[in-house]
Amino acid sequence: MAPNAEIAVIIAAYNASDTILRAIHSALAQTAEVEVIVVDDCSQDDTVAIAKSVQDPRLKVISQSKNMGAASTRNNGIETSTAPWLAVLDSDDFMAPDRLERLLAEATACGADFLADDIYRVTNSDLNSTQSPLWQVNSTVPERITFEIFVDGNRRNRRGNRGELGFVKPLMNRSFLERNGLRYAEGMRLAEDYLLYAEALAAGCNFQLVGPKGYFAVHRDDSLSSNHTTADLGAIVAVDRALLTRPDLSQRDKAALRRHLTDIRKEWAWRRTIDAVKARDLSDIASLAVEPPAVSLSVMGKLLEQVWLRGRRRLTGET
Repeated sequence: MAPNAEIAVIIAAYNASDTILRAIHSALAQTAEVEVIVVDDCSQDDTVAIAKSVQDPRLKVISQSKNMGAASTRNNGIETSTAPWLAVLDSDDFMAPDRLERLLAEATACGADFLADDIYRVTNSDLNSTQSPLWQVNSTVPERITFEIFVDGNRRNRRGNRGELGFVKPLMNRSFLERNGLRYAEGMRLAEDYLLYAEALAAGCNFQLVGPKGYFAVHRDDSLSSNHTTADLGAIVAVDRALLTRPDLSQRDKAALRRHLTDIRKEWAWRRTIDAVKARDLSDIASLAVEPPAVSLSVMGKLLEQVWLRGRRRLTGET
């Protein structure tokens, strides 16, 4: 390992044989002093062997004996590492060589506990594109993210798209996490980032956001974040409900949480409706009647839309 490392790069990996080398090399190529921790989550392919083929004293590869999910895997990497700053890199993503050095300089200058840069969304056919930033932050001066701004930044806009501030990958001060007893929630398979950042902000985190510094997020249709299950959405509902009980949140913070909670409950109720229809379970369908009016109306609107679309297909002969 690197005894003088300023930043620990944590790479959680699962069946990432096609991309793990790219992620590792981009981490080791950083102009900042880094240690790189790859934690394999019981992959069924050659991820571990490929990662271990990289000969560099700054790299450590850990193999978990059973699949635990990204939250547990990242926590394992955090506990293994020693550097005062932490950076998470997804195993199918990569970074520009000077990204972490630039983030560390800005975090130090503004006293940030967390400093995130906007990220570039790319595809395998256009890996180096800088045309699609996630949040479209252009400022070169860090902007402070409050709890309210963060939660609202994870809601859908009127066009049905999310900004998803929960997807950013901040440089995180280890001492802040330690002082507040914060880690990724190991019971969650989705939105563990959202919960960690929300808890940090509730604890008073100085969370700053700047324009892109070179994190490239490679979009895949089969990624976990692209496939929300009914249980995943229910877990996020539970997270928001738990956050609402915190006494350290302002009324504005709680209002933002209620807005986000309503959005997620609409998605969750719709997925439960689909599941109930497929299972022909009338009791599950009836249970949706206890949802708040905004949620029930949303489900009813989607049902009517589906009825209209099916009727239109029959009339036009569409398949």
